[in-house]
Amino acid sequence: QVQLVESGGGLVQPGGSLTLSCSASGASFRLATMGWYRQAPGKRRDLVATITRGAVTNYADFVKGRFTISRDNVKNMVYLQMNSLQPEDTAVYYCNGAPPYNGAWGQGTQVTVSS
Repeated sequence: QVQLVESGGGLVQPGGSLTLSCSASGASFRLATMGWYRQAPGKRRDLVATITRGAVTNYADFVKGRFTISRDNVKNMVYLQMNSLQPEDTAVYYCNGAPPYNGAWGQGTQVTVSS
């Protein structure tokens, strides 16, 4: 069994910052590429960032230079540091990853950017 639990969302003003956390169960975590996704109401779920087991990262164009994904393979955690947040970043943020985590969508954590 695997499980992903997101936390850390909240309400922030434009230009503000938040750090999201994802707690991952499962012994295979350290071998799996992980990622953050987001979905706004009425919108598709978009890939935000990925990180390999060796901490090689990739980012969607709309967050490059603003967001940083990281992981702790000892604690089975994935993080998303979000800076310079904009209203367009408002969404439910989810973590996910390569198998066995691909079918383990959690509840996500709400990020709202508003003045």
